[in-house]
Amino acid sequence: MAQNKINIALLLGDPSGIGPELLSKLLKEEITNKANLVIIGEKNIFDEGNKISGYSHKLETVDNFDQINFKNTNRFFLDISKGKNHHYKIAEPSKESGESILEALDLALELAKKNKIDAINFAPFNKTSLKLGGNRYSDELQLMADKLEVKSFCCEFNVIDNFWTARVTSHIPIKEVASKITKENILKPIKLIDEVMKLNGVKNPRIAVQALNPHAEFGTEEKDEIIPAIEEAKKLGLNTDGPLPCDTSFIVAYKNKKHDCMVGMYHDALQSGLKAFGFDRGVTVQGGLTVPITTTAHGTAFEIAGKNIANLEPLLNSFKIALSMAENKKN
Repeated sequence: MAQNKINIALLLGDPSGIGPELLSKLLKEEITNKANLVIIGEKNIFDEGNKISGYSHKLETVDNFDQINFKNTNRFFLDISKGKNHHYKIAEPSKESGESILEALDLALELAKKNKIDAINFAPFNKTSLKLGGNRYSDELQLMADKLEVKSFCCEFNVIDNFWTARVTSHIPIKEVASKITKENILKPIKLIDEVMKLNGVKNPRIAVQALNPHAEFGTEEKDEIIPAIEEAKKLGLNTDGPLPCDTSFIVAYKNKKHDCMVGMYHDALQSGLKAFGFDRGVTVQGGLTVPITTTAHGTAFEIAGKNIANLEPLLNSFKIALSMAENKKN
């Protein structure tokens, strides 16, 4: 009954990085049979990935989604080459790589808008290639939100071992962070991470909230904004706790398993702890969008591209989350 499965679009990532070889490995994993798969990209990039991994795959190649029929098979390659057969150099960002990534992503997002795709899982992009290729957004999340016409709050989630994190501020200078720490701004990621974790199967997420200042006391933001946000979240029925001092928050919340997720005030307060505990297993979830979109927390790893030594676990974990979220959303 392939036609009754979740439809997941898989993107190859930057053609000069480890993405194509990782995707080739991913397709050998048994769990990928639980979904209808549409790999979107240039066929020669996928072929190069297969050469590196040493795998071959039985896929039906099409150049238009309308040619896809899941009744007989659940694996298609949607080729966007249009006669182009560009050779991409390994370990080198380029305008052409960025253009290829953006074209594949744009098509996947269009299919999602038309409800033809239930989730998107992509191998790592390279920000330099994206910029060279014409990307004008500060990060992929803003690009995706714009393409999907999402006006509500969005937030990048980072995940290791099903422990999730969200942040109030993201890619801004540290000197600007304090001015953004308001009760309203803190409540937005608390509400969103609760919603998304429930979509991923956690019935009553235990949400830790980080402090901003050392020991949660050398400043006024905790008393004026963070604690009132936590109390308001509790009134809304959300299982919140904190504020936890940043320097011990990951020990309490993640290592000691006191919480299922954590909301932090700024990028490095979360990312430093998360990457120290599990950079090699990390997943990124684009939260707040109309469709589940996941990828690895690591980048394109140019230094090992083409060597067939890249770790599959993060991409596999990101696929599992995309599948779980899409299935729960549909049911």
